Amino acid sequence: MRVTAPQTPVVRVLLGVLAVLALTLTALVATPNALTPRAEAHGWVVSPPSRQDHCAKRTVSWSCNGVEWEPQSVEAPKGSKLCSGGSRFTTLDNSSLAWPRTSISSTHTFRWTLTAFHRTASWEYFVDGQLFKTVNDNGATPPATVTHTLTGLPSGNHTILARWNVYDTAMAFYACMDVNIGGGSPSAGQTAVDGRLLAAQL
Repeated sequence: MRVTAPQTPVVRVLLGVLAVLALTLTALVATPNALTPRAEAHGWVVSPPSRQDHCAKRTVSWSCNGVEWEPQSVEAPKGSKLCSGGSRFTTLDNSSLAWPRTSISSTHTFRWTLTAFHRTASWEYFVDGQLFKTVNDNGATPPATVTHTLTGLPSGNHTILARWNVYDTAMAFYACMDVNIGGGSPSAGQTAVDGRLLAAQL
């Protein structure tokens, strides 16, 4: 017959603390990203087609660093003017590639597709690196489709960067569109692959 020594109050407290620590460690192992806050939202611009949208639709022939599998995940800290935002999808920053260029008018509605939702601070649009329009959402939760109409866009060939700033994290989502504004060729709504049109860079 085994005899167990009686537990003192101090021993019981220590055992309780050890049990709590063990449960906490188990939870952290099960969720390794628990200590790394990230935005839960994801999305990208589909009209006009963004560079990652072209990658996802396989309308380009080069490697896209994996963004073709997750065009909604071009996420990086706020403030960047890179098409990748400074994320791992660096191919998106390469303006020497013959990215398809879409003809649009000086007034165009930009459309985002969101796969998850997060409170939004603002949406920003840059034309060749210069801020063109800001839409403030003041922490509102966006729907699955978000549209913004830009008017007075300058004519010619440009790269437009759209930046979606998340409200309660330091992160943003990025998408670049290569466009021909007010041009006669290609026709409106069509795209053309022509490396000579890629003079505009962020």
